[in-house]
Amino acid sequence: MARFEHGGFAAYRPRGRPARLSALMSVLTKQSIGPMSDKVSGFVGDFMERVGRRNPHEPEFLQAVREVVGSLVVVLQKHPEYHKAKILERMVEPERIIQFRVPWVDDSGEIQVNRGIRVEFSSAIGPYKGGLRFHRSVNLSILKFLGFEQVFKNSLTTLPIGGGKGGADFDPKGKSDHEVMRFCQSFMSELYRHIGHNTDVPAGDIGVGAREIGFLFGQYKRLANEFTGSMTGKALQWGGSQIRPEATGYGVVYFAAATLETIGESFQDKTCLVSGAGNVAQFAVEKLTELGATVVTMSDTSGFIHDPDGIDEKKLAWIKHLKNKRRGQLEEYVEPFPTARFVGADPTLQYNPMWSIRADCAFPCATQNEISAKDIEHLLENRIKLVCEGANMPTIPAGVDLLLEHRTLYGPGKAANAGGVAVSALEMAQNSMRITWSREEVDRRLREIMRSIHDTCAEAAETYGTPGNYVNGANIAGFRKVADAMLDQGVV
Repeated sequence: MARFEHGGFAAYRPRGRPARLSALMSVLTKQSIGPMSDKVSGFVGDFMERVGRRNPHEPEFLQAVREVVGSLVVVLQKHPEYHKAKILERMVEPERIIQFRVPWVDDSGEIQVNRGIRVEFSSAIGPYKGGLRFHRSVNLSILKFLGFEQVFKNSLTTLPIGGGKGGADFDPKGKSDHEVMRFCQSFMSELYRHIGHNTDVPAGDIGVGAREIGFLFGQYKRLANEFTGSMTGKALQWGGSQIRPEATGYGVVYFAAATLETIGESFQDKTCLVSGAGNVAQFAVEKLTELGATVVTMSDTSGFIHDPDGIDEKKLAWIKHLKNKRRGQLEEYVEPFPTARFVGADPTLQYNPMWSIRADCAFPCATQNEISAKDIEHLLENRIKLVCEGANMPTIPAGVDLLLEHRTLYGPGKAANAGGVAVSALEMAQNSMRITWSREEVDRRLREIMRSIHDTCAEAAETYGTPGNYVNGANIAGFRKVADAMLDQGVV
């Protein structure tokens, strides 16, 4: 083992490494969040070397860790107690991972088998909290990346919730209600042993909407023999909260509005690009329109629509019916609204033409790594004023670097899209008190939380020497709260 010193930090680098891991780490260690000194870059590279060796086939998770570590070196230098207690080393290891098979029977009577996973990442400041994702792309790397991000996101909300994530490689699309119910019941038949209102409180995510939450909660109640706030995202008539479906989409717009205020502007008369057509995108479009913006794009797996006249309330209602009820594709949009155009997805391109459309603000609300560096170049060429993430880690690191280099207003997902989990925590509070707050009350609390997150990130960024860098601000503020709790609770 070779030993290296970087600014007071000792790092150990094993000699020799597999070629595949070497290639991956060379990419990760070159990515930066702003300019780095040689010492900082060396520490980050050595730390990622060790994390990469322990998680060699998890690129999404390594990407998420790399983005955070790049922000925290200055914190570790100022607070040696974190380094001495190996807080960062402990934080990148989930407290618990549960993996299980999910057998179920489809409508033709054939047995199907999927894989279920729950990553319980950190309970330092409260019970594990994070969504369940049902999608064919689900694997351990993606769930660890999402769970790791959730730790920081939940910390920023100021609410007492830890971080976790889960799901299955099951795709609800094209399945009947009965097939989805049978899958959800089988999935919960194992998961129920590991969750509860004081332990782990799952919610929805991609592929897990109101229908799936209903089936999952029903099976939990049946097996656990209790009606508690063990899940969030429930229907209003049986324990849900006002604004919960809207929370992430509304929240990202509230965060973006606070960011625009720092340059003395608002959404009035702004042209906006939104990707995605699911829950987050729909309600981001709704709130943007309400605040005076014109949204001209939305997208799904089939491609994107460009409506230069704007996706107004009537058109959005049509999209909601298409996606939430009929579960159709956006290519149908041009039939009732022929002034719009549909551009089919082209997997051979290294960029998405949607991000080449001239606009003032961009809201990636689809999925991770959807925006390439080329996409960011196109946005910058068109003088984009703000990029605010409704999805988790939708911009690749090289694209983030470009945004920071050009000092573009940029709201990273772990801060900007925290509205969903914030209202989930408010749902937990209402469940505990057996009360229901009004829509106005929940919306007021959501606006206050998103404003607080914005201000906390801005203050942390300035305190640690990178004013205006919300990436560093979010990582530092989220980390310090969890790190201090870990110090208080000992080596656990």
